[in-house]
Amino acid sequence: MSPSRGSPSPAAECVPVPLGPRSYDIVIGPGLLAAVGPLIAPLLKRPRLVVVTDRTVARHHLPTLAAALDAADIEHRAIVIAPGESTKDFAHLEELTGLLLDAEVERSDCVLALGGGVVGDLAGFAASVLRRGVDIVQAPTTLLAQVDSAIGGKTGINTAHGKNLIGAFHQPRLVLADTGVLDTLPARELKAGYAEIVKYGLLGDRPFFEWLEREGPAVLAGDGAARRHAIAQACRAKATIVAEDERETGERRALLNLGHTFAHALEAESGYGARLLHGEAVAVGLVMAFDLSVELGLCPATARERVRRHLAGAGLPTTPAEAGLPGLDRDRLVTRMRQDKKVEGGRLTFVLAHGIGQAFVARDVPPETLARVLARAVAA
Repeated sequence: MSPSRGSPSPAAECVPVPLGPRSYDIVIGPGLLAAVGPLIAPLLKRPRLVVVTDRTVARHHLPTLAAALDAADIEHRAIVIAPGESTKDFAHLEELTGLLLDAEVERSDCVLALGGGVVGDLAGFAASVLRRGVDIVQAPTTLLAQVDSAIGGKTGINTAHGKNLIGAFHQPRLVLADTGVLDTLPARELKAGYAEIVKYGLLGDRPFFEWLEREGPAVLAGDGAARRHAIAQACRAKATIVAEDERETGERRALLNLGHTFAHALEAESGYGARLLHGEAVAVGLVMAFDLSVELGLCPATARERVRRHLAGAGLPTTPAEAGLPGLDRDRLVTRMRQDKKVEGGRLTFVLAHGIGQAFVARDVPPETLARVLARAVAA
């Protein structure tokens, strides 16, 4: 923890993201929104900020945040947007930037994103382009955002061509992961976030995955210590990778996309609505990535079954049909995948695995092998 910001609670933990002049902390623990004043005040050039949130989060958590800002004599106003993935589009980006300009946000001011991945991505992108860049603080309120989207500076919106294809890298000044707010999450949202936690164990930390096999039920049931450990471990893994490959110019940061080439295609087919949550798509994508690895003779089938068993045990879907997408066309999925951000020279890029905790990037997957895996997945 930076010496200018004392820990608000003995239960809080700090994970640094070392990026030179763009370095920042991820603070993890209960009660952070109620103690936000001393955490955020040192970052403000003047005691003023604008909060961007959605209607659902505002109902649960905006009063707590507003009271804490008032107590710290930080002037604030809130912009409340519609919830849901469909809000991440050009129309809502234009609306939000207009509202931020109406609020007279100056280049030296700060925006605070209070919400899940949609709010964080949209507000972060708006901050990155507003007056050519204003500061953003991420206060993620979903498990998925706390362990993934709020960290690393990726911001963006969706288009008809695919997910997050329009965006910018814009690192936050601070990430406040208040674990207490997770108690208000619907069980489905919590499970969706858990899929991203599992991903970190699968891509490079077998002991963490083994810990999740034992303690995952406690994480999902709300055990404070187990949940904080899982979030901190995931954040440390992502912080390490981001520090090594901030803008995904090499293969290191691409590992974070384990399962995501499949997942983003599924999300595009679902229409980016409430029908399929991102974490649910990731769960299916993780199984498909391991299935492709097995089909290529790179990974033992026992690893795939172990992944499938753990995700299913957590109440997550492991096939498109279980995710509410029966009868998909495999050729349409391939077309969707060709819009993936990792495509190079027209070649699809996948993150595959030699086993649990042994992910790697592959660009030479035979089309016929991919076709067999997709056919099996859509028929399951």
